[in-house]
Amino acid sequence: MDRRIFIASLAASGLAGLLRPSAGFAASPNFITKAIPSSGEALPLIGLGSWITFNVGRDPATLETCADVVRAFFAGGGRMIDSSPMYRSSQPTIGYTLKKLNMPPQLFATEKVWTSSAARGPAQIEQSRKYWGVQRFDLLQVHNLRAWEDHLPMLLAMKAEGRLRYVGVTTSHGRRHSDLVRIIESQPMDFIQITYNIANRRVERRILPAARANGVAVICNRPFGGGALIRRTKRAGFPQWAMDAGVANWAEFLLKFIVSHPAVNCAIPATTQVAHVRENMGASTGVMPDNTLRARMAAHFEDL
Repeated sequence: MDRRIFIASLAASGLAGLLRPSAGFAASPNFITKAIPSSGEALPLIGLGSWITFNVGRDPATLETCADVVRAFFAGGGRMIDSSPMYRSSQPTIGYTLKKLNMPPQLFATEKVWTSSAARGPAQIEQSRKYWGVQRFDLLQVHNLRAWEDHLPMLLAMKAEGRLRYVGVTTSHGRRHSDLVRIIESQPMDFIQITYNIANRRVERRILPAARANGVAVICNRPFGGGALIRRTKRAGFPQWAMDAGVANWAEFLLKFIVSHPAVNCAIPATTQVAHVRENMGASTGVMPDNTLRARMAAHFEDL
């Protein structure tokens, strides 16, 4: 896309309404949160994903590495940890780390139901809960909209009964956007989870405006494009103008671009390194990019 056309499209898509933390976020001077629209509960901008990185089986050394990552995540102010039955041993790994850390009370436990069988959904959720070792999940999502017509009524019933706090659905890799818009506009969703990053902005056209208009919180997966975006930045020096704007490194650059969108509540990068967790959590601090800076960030990244 031509840079001038892209910058113009930012304004046309409603991004000109971006707010600085003092106006649009429940913010402290050092740490920024956003409110979940359906409840007003404050949620940090950066969560922790577990896809691939926590699928470590029973290896003692890698389990301890994961525990160190989770410890650093909570120490940095994090709350949301996200997983799925699809992620194989990631669930018991999370359970191991939470037990080792004495079940941090700030945890916002986020899981998914992922089965084509409506009958197997409750049993799968219960197994996930046992893996985590939690009394209940804060958020349950229908993973990649799989059998969502069957699972969504069950999740909404769990919420009504007090066995669940929030309900959502997810997509990844830009799939099934038309279905997602229909769900946003017709179902009482608290959350959606989507793929959104500086190189994949398709959701800016329909999904993010629909979520914002209907009061649905947004979680963004694959913020680094599976690591490809970080690898791309290694070819270039970090721009001084970004540092002058309060962005410390490429991880913050990529994450702040995402979470500064007015419809986005949280991004969930995954990592196996404590140093990377600390870098990622830095995106929850300082001043968020405004519309002008976001346009410059996107144009600069396109030139890398």
